[in-house]
Amino acid sequence: MALELEGSIILIADDEGPIRELLQEILEQEGARTWMASTGAEAMSALLSDEPDVAILDVRMPPPDGLTVLQQIRSRGIDVPVLIVTAQDSSTMTIEAMQRGAYDYLAKPFDTDEILRSVQRALEYRRLTRRVMALEKRAAADPRDILIGRSGPMQRVYKLIGRVAASDATVMISGETGTGKELVAQVLHRSSLRHEGPFVAVNCAALPESLLESELFGHEKGAFTGALAQRKGRFEQAHRGTFFLDEISEISPATQKKLLRVLQERTFERVGGNTSVKVDVRVITATNRDMLQVVSAGTFREDLYYRLNVVNIHMPPLRDRADDLPLLIDHFLRKHRVGGRSARLSESAMEQIRGYDWPGNVRQLENTIERAVVLAQGSLISPEHLLLATTGAAYDRSLADALGRLLDLGGGLAGALQAARQRMIDLAIERSGGDRAAAALLLGVAEDEITPER
Repeated sequence: MALELEGSIILIADDEGPIRELLQEILEQEGARTWMASTGAEAMSALLSDEPDVAILDVRMPPPDGLTVLQQIRSRGIDVPVLIVTAQDSSTMTIEAMQRGAYDYLAKPFDTDEILRSVQRALEYRRLTRRVMALEKRAAADPRDILIGRSGPMQRVYKLIGRVAASDATVMISGETGTGKELVAQVLHRSSLRHEGPFVAVNCAALPESLLESELFGHEKGAFTGALAQRKGRFEQAHRGTFFLDEISEISPATQKKLLRVLQERTFERVGGNTSVKVDVRVITATNRDMLQVVSAGTFREDLYYRLNVVNIHMPPLRDRADDLPLLIDHFLRKHRVGGRSARLSESAMEQIRGYDWPGNVRQLENTIERAVVLAQGSLISPEHLLLATTGAAYDRSLADALGRLLDLGGGLAGALQAARQRMIDLAIERSGGDRAAAALLLGVAEDEITPER
């Protein structure tokens, strides 16, 4: 890990002078500035007067002790990463420190490399936290800023939004499920000249065909059983605003025909009526399917497709946005905080997230983080809290890696197959508790073929 401690401010609070001096020497050699405190009261004063970038607090020092200082600063909303240091290397103390909001826990005697790595990780966490807070402040000041991400693919999305937002051109937003297509539609609306008008959204796949036409265009009293009064449709509700149609590929040919007329003439009739209703709306659609294939299959009108796809904005899948993962994770950790404070990810959990393919994209990531926060009780999130299955491309990669290792053993295909066969036998014996007959049954071979590797 390349250390980046230059110019950072580290508070060292320990009642033992030699310990303070040792930590000071280690950190200042890497370019950090250090503040010293020998009591909990001094540490508290330093944290309240001017926040350092990281605080290293000893558990046992003149009152208040390190854990009490930690609890008090968290109750006051001070989110400085805190490393708790003690000679008592116990699981109980570790759990208590983490529950009170410690970033990390280190036991004496110190390992120099471990101290530096922990401080470096805490500083990176601090930088990311500040970036997310800045983004949240911008979002509060400007409601258009609701998309999280600064990767290359997202920058291209932002540029395209900027070019088309002020126009009334129809926009089709494409992308896999869970990539945030409706958020793009909302940003387009909020950035447009129609931002003071309504934003009305309909998921075409969520409504049966018998209800969709009435939902879009409204109906007259008596148009069908249960139509006890006239009802305005979503198009009318979106007058002088933006109308967003999600999963546009799911609408029937009859509804497609009526939608095409609305786009061409800006008029329609309610179900059961013959009076033309005129609307002034901007139409934005979204789909997770390849619309050219849908058109080629004959289930979607070609003329309607080109009317809707004047401008296309493609939302990239999460697997192409690796640089955005830290920002997205911090955003969701703050959004789903427990007890007024955010949970955090262990390094192993972050590695698992980076190695996963996220077929459900940003929506799946948020659901995973929310579940993990609940399972971890708002504290440190470990891989077992993520509950991520090895599927899809991640599984393919792991299988390819395993096959590659077999080939590396030499012997060509025959050697690789023999090694794989022996590995399967060993696993079957292990799962069967050493019972060769059960292992043979598991593999579907004769018992005399079950020979453990020597």
